[in-house]
Amino acid sequence: MNLLLFDSQDISGKDEITISGRRLKHLNKILRIREGDQIDVGELGGFIGKGKIIHINEREAKLDLKIHITPPEKLPLTLIIGLPRPKMLARIFRNTAAAGVRSLHIINSRKVEKSYWQSPLLQIKNIHKQFKLGLEQASDTILPDIRLWSQFKPFVEDSLPKLLSGQRCFIVQPGNYPLLPADSNIATTLALGPEGGFIPYEIEKLIDAGCTPVSLGTRVLRLESAIESVIGRQLIPSFF
Repeated sequence: MNLLLFDSQDISGKDEITISGRRLKHLNKILRIREGDQIDVGELGGFIGKGKIIHINEREAKLDLKIHITPPEKLPLTLIIGLPRPKMLARIFRNTAAAGVRSLHIINSRKVEKSYWQSPLLQIKNIHKQFKLGLEQASDTILPDIRLWSQFKPFVEDSLPKLLSGQRCFIVQPGNYPLLPADSNIATTLALGPEGGFIPYEIEKLIDAGCTPVSLGTRVLRLESAIESVIGRQLIPSFF
């Protein structure tokens, strides 16, 4: 936890918060924080700054706050992902939040098992739980936008063209396609299918909506690895 993230429920006074549970355990057991120490804190949806420990025990910790720093900017990146196996979801949610992805759309696809849509991990409270863990890792406070689309055709025909207004879109798909460009600061939507990629019909519909097929090279990657790769291609140029 590189940032202690709090929300309105933690506020216990003017410029003061009181925390317990998982975050308190981390302070006590991992960071071994003591009264008078300062740690990085951030308000969910708001500013980042410092919190001074004014009281801490096994039940709660009280912190005095000085927060005024704007959180880091999001990548101008929207991800559209075919719903993966539930056991992959938590990591994907954490990693996309940590990387600064602006918005995430989880969609249906022919290769998606219908039972996946019943996963408790798709409940918004559980999605936000994983997002918050990613924000704590990256010292960010702004949740990504998240939308779930259980029907492919209505999404791609009615909603996707509006989503793509003013930005480019690539379908990241195994096959003989040009490489995904490696550049940043350009509003981009990337669509990745479930394991094995989109079927031809789905690719055609995405192309009709304004997307261009690209690849990540000759290797066929698992979805989780492909997501990390496409995010990396958006991040790397910003360091040069």
